[in-house]
Amino acid sequence: MTTFDYRAHDAHGRVCKGRLEADGPLHARQLLRERGLWPLKLNAREGAGPRLRNDRLGAAELALLTLQLSTLVQAGLPLEEALDAVAKQSSRRKVAGLLSAVRSRVMEGHALAMALSMFPRAFPELFRATVAAGERSGHLGEVLEQLAAYTQARQASRQKIQMALVYPLILMLASVAIVGFLLGFVVPDVVKIFVDSGQPLPWLTQALIGVSNGLREHFPWLIFGLAMLAGLWRWSLRKATWRLHWHRLALNVPVMGDVLRAVEAARFASTLAILGRSAVPLVDALEIAAAVIGNLKIRSRMVDVARSVREGATLTRGLELSGDIPPMMLHMIASGERAGELDRMLAKAAEQQENSLAARIALVVSLFEPAMLVVMGGVVLLIVMAILLPILSLNQLVN
Repeated sequence: MTTFDYRAHDAHGRVCKGRLEADGPLHARQLLRERGLWPLKLNAREGAGPRLRNDRLGAAELALLTLQLSTLVQAGLPLEEALDAVAKQSSRRKVAGLLSAVRSRVMEGHALAMALSMFPRAFPELFRATVAAGERSGHLGEVLEQLAAYTQARQASRQKIQMALVYPLILMLASVAIVGFLLGFVVPDVVKIFVDSGQPLPWLTQALIGVSNGLREHFPWLIFGLAMLAGLWRWSLRKATWRLHWHRLALNVPVMGDVLRAVEAARFASTLAILGRSAVPLVDALEIAAAVIGNLKIRSRMVDVARSVREGATLTRGLELSGDIPPMMLHMIASGERAGELDRMLAKAAEQQENSLAARIALVVSLFEPAMLVVMGGVVLLIVMAILLPILSLNQLVN
């Protein structure tokens, strides 16, 4: 269906305007006449067609519209009216069109979760499963509020990690650019004087001249080779076998592997907690939480955990055998299982793991910055020594 903006006359001759969903312009005019309206102008809204299936929503956008929708639903507004209000409130045409398309399917008799499932790139599986559980339990407003809080927390955690990595990345790029500029433009002009003198040069100076000449002569091929490697790497990520290989390799990298495991453990626990609070059965929640995990190797092990729980094993035992959950989280989950407060302990374990992860990333970043400065200073020192050694040799020769 398509969303149309209309202007029409009502039965008293007054001009009114609004929005409706229809299969086409003729169907839209027919719906308006059934309402006692005579259409004056009818415009199809851009972005409200089936191509919305390929659109994505950012975490901030998803959290905002979820919070607005939960507020209206808890205030007693019918779902289709709440969706219409949130669509009109949105300043972005893509979001408004998407919500209008969802509303049209709700008005056709579909459940909200079913309507959302028609746009899987905009609404992830976790979101749809939680909404479905809220609809079954009759507490859709409260579930939507929990979803909004969860989405905002995930976005805040992601932004915190990204901001911590911005400065080291800028420092590394600046260091590479400075060294490249020195080797490509400064060093050749300075060293040319010593080359023209005809005296034998120190090995360090000869090595620097070789690197500088190689960089200047083969720079286009170097860029081409790096682009080819990046293209091959992206191609390999689209192949399931290669993607699994890269994900397994990433887990074995020192420091990086531990950080990845911590990230996936926090994501798994927080996802399982929100699903549990929304009354999703544990086995179904485990399968959904496993699908949310990004690393394929860890995901396959979590699928095995869901299978073992389905066969009667405890969650703690399954997670312990997987080897991907830190011991502290395992103790907290085991305590929650014994006390019958698994959802609350999962949420606390996820929060504790995210705080620990943020502290670990801050430590790595704090160590990376001086290490990068030391490396940069060492490279500059080598360049300076390669230039000074011939000068010292000339002075000794004159003396």
